[in-house]
Amino acid sequence: MSVPLAFSTNAYTRFTLAEACGRVAAHGYKAVEILADVPHAWPGRFSEADADALRTLLAELGMQVSNVNGNTMFGHWTDAPPEPFFEPSLVSESAELRAVRLDGIMKTLDMAARLGARNISITTGKPLGGMSPERCEPVLAEGLKRILDGAERLGVDVGIECEPGLLVESTAELLTWINRMDSPRLGANLDIGHAVVGGEDPVEAIRSLRGRIWNLHVEDIRGRKHYHRIPGEGDIDFAAIAGVLGEVGYDRWATVELYTCAADPDRAARESLKVLAPVFG
Repeated sequence: MSVPLAFSTNAYTRFTLAEACGRVAAHGYKAVEILADVPHAWPGRFSEADADALRTLLAELGMQVSNVNGNTMFGHWTDAPPEPFFEPSLVSESAELRAVRLDGIMKTLDMAARLGARNISITTGKPLGGMSPERCEPVLAEGLKRILDGAERLGVDVGIECEPGLLVESTAELLTWINRMDSPRLGANLDIGHAVVGGEDPVEAIRSLRGRIWNLHVEDIRGRKHYHRIPGEGDIDFAAIAGVLGEVGYDRWATVELYTCAADPDRAARESLKVLAPVFG
């Protein structure tokens, strides 16, 4: 069984979105993950006409969309707070900020539908300030209910990406939320590196989430330090990953995510393909 490879535009933030897609295609990838944030497809400014133009470009390039990455909202800030990376989040202490994030996700769902993408990815955000994990949970449930209603209407899947430090940071926690929300649209944007950093076995994470992985984020990790490295430069056993993907019948994309390589994204795309293509088929 082969798993097709995609590459995320969040490595190409020094290029326009059109340039990023062209460069990814030139390396031989058949799909691209679209960054739904500045400087690429920020939902606050990405119009229906922009989406239609991008869909036309991708068709000309022979490319599909592996995922629309709505994990961050840097485009919201002109004066970022001390913890800006996932803020505004679905569990922000401010109801106003939660509404901003929810609006951004709804627009990202619309964008994905116009692009013909099967899924988007989101994060829960961190428990910050007075928002203890216990206070966050009903707030997150309320936000997810609205998101999943929109996802069902548009026919787009929603993958939560776990990361250590977030409210939902592990495979076990994500499975709890999948069961709690009881929606066939809710699943995982599984980042195998994040699983490693969190002390999980990514092979077992894939088994646990069988049938609920909408997109796979792939990068290498050295030790358990959270720094995305080009495949082959860390410790992850990609042959084992490919093997379990075949075991569970995974039929979506493995998306290389190397936002750490913005200084030379072409090298990152090229070297990743050299390592992963023989393994993933």
